[in-house]
Amino acid sequence: MTTTAAAQKHPTDSSRAVDPATDYARSIVSGELIAGPYVRDACKRHLADLEHAHERGYYWDLETVELVVDFYAEVLCLNGGEFEGVPYHLLGWQAFVVCSLFAWKSVEDGTRRFRQAYIETAKGSGKSPLAAGVGIFGLVADNESRAEIYAAATKKDQAMILFRDAVAMVDLSPELTARIHKSGSAGKEWNLAYHETSSFFRPISADDGQSGPRPHIGLLDEIHEHKTGAVVEMIRAGTKSRLQALIFMITNSGIDRQTVCWEYHEYGRKVSAGDIEDDSFFAFISALDDGDDPFVDESCWVKANPSLDDSIPGYKYLREQVVQARGMPSKEAIVRRLNFCQWVESSNPLIPADVWTAAGDEIELASLRGRRCYGGLDLSSTRDLTSLVLLFEPIDEDPYWRLIPWFWLPGDGLADKADHDRVPYLKWERDEYLEALPGKAINKLAVVKRLGEIVNLFELVLLAFDRWRIEDLKMYLNQEGLDLNDKLVPFGQGYKSMSPALEEFEQRLLNGQMKHNNNPVLRWNAANAVADTDPAGSRKINKAKAIGRVDGIVAGIMATGVSTKNEKKESPYSERGLRSL
Repeated sequence: MTTTAAAQKHPTDSSRAVDPATDYARSIVSGELIAGPYVRDACKRHLADLEHAHERGYYWDLETVELVVDFYAEVLCLNGGEFEGVPYHLLGWQAFVVCSLFAWKSVEDGTRRFRQAYIETAKGSGKSPLAAGVGIFGLVADNESRAEIYAAATKKDQAMILFRDAVAMVDLSPELTARIHKSGSAGKEWNLAYHETSSFFRPISADDGQSGPRPHIGLLDEIHEHKTGAVVEMIRAGTKSRLQALIFMITNSGIDRQTVCWEYHEYGRKVSAGDIEDDSFFAFISALDDGDDPFVDESCWVKANPSLDDSIPGYKYLREQVVQARGMPSKEAIVRRLNFCQWVESSNPLIPADVWTAAGDEIELASLRGRRCYGGLDLSSTRDLTSLVLLFEPIDEDPYWRLIPWFWLPGDGLADKADHDRVPYLKWERDEYLEALPGKAINKLAVVKRLGEIVNLFELVLLAFDRWRIEDLKMYLNQEGLDLNDKLVPFGQGYKSMSPALEEFEQRLLNGQMKHNNNPVLRWNAANAVADTDPAGSRKINKAKAIGRVDGIVAGIMATGVSTKNEKKESPYSERGLRSL
């Protein structure tokens, strides 16, 4: 398209032709259709761009909108089950995605505006066939000579899932079958060639992607499973020689906020909201609103499942998932993540979010003065979180176990640590939920001084500690003249000690016998906590498997453990066993 012809396109005239993408955006913004916060932002961005994007050199090409919609409906077919051979009529959200990618163009030269797209929806929304259609359109309808189209993933098996959708679309379309040549035997195809432009579409993985692909379109599946950004960067590096290359990423929500998937999730959220201006990036991120509980209210389900009203079995399937998750707490996290786009902190959290929330009950610390309590102390390495948790005994006037935590981190570099961990340490410090100590390492003297305040205010019965790093603390205790020798209880971190304490901690929480004071650091620890189980069924917290810190929960479990022992101290031989000389 010439510059003159492109400039003649009116940026606000969407009434001259069918425009399902803009219709969808208007329906979402008006509230006629329900969507989550980030999709609402993406739709507002689109409508604002119809009015103002020409000021930045972009226009909305209705001819391309019609071309894309017709290509899907007239050339492509869906496959599998009841959808086998059904013409691919784009749903509203799907039209919004693919039309946005192909129809927003540059006034200067008519090339596409968007070069990266991040799509996050619940499982079963139809992301893979949508992406396969994008690839086939780029292969045969994009007028790109020697186009290289890749279905990319960390492993070839994952890349093949999306590629097989593309192969099925070719098999089910007489138009494509006549023009595209397949390589490989039936069921083992590895290449789709379009000889008219010397172009191809094939799967690729990190293992075999070192030969330097130059993608016109890269389709990246299940970004949440990518441990690193290696595949994204491999594809992205090859696009520099393409004038309007497109990287199209699709995914479910994930569990790890230290991944490339979370980085794109956050970046896409900010671009959609206008917090970051990036005219080359498009995002469609399905999510629930704050306060939505999909286990209670079905009306929010469509926010995470944009194809819900048109899918089979749709509501029936989700209801089955919710019922099972209610009866099997271990399944809750995966149902929330895969079916309702909730980024859970662990794949199988020890403590369900609703159980922890229900146990929240703030209490004035002064009201606990003189009350008997048990402590758990989890001393960190020099740079990590140190936790002290007190567990106060029930009394007649307050029949609950009360869980009160204290946390410490080194103050130097705290802002960088907050950015790296993606955790609001600075806010927690300002709100006095944790203490940032001067220096680059935890000064255990601060912990000792806090213990001195505690023994003056409360009746500390026993204090459980991990033997690791305890000698320095004892030195500071002696230095401060604080005699806790009759209260200190070594507490093993293995199955023998932790399993009964963990079980008691769970029971008190589930039975409504224990309350916490809504400390957000402790809530974060609770959300991260996962347990390992040995062959005998004993359990312990696994810090290595946790996505983030769990120290406060470990300290709380230790305090619970000694609260069941009363004044019986654990033998130092109970964890390691007797040794023969």
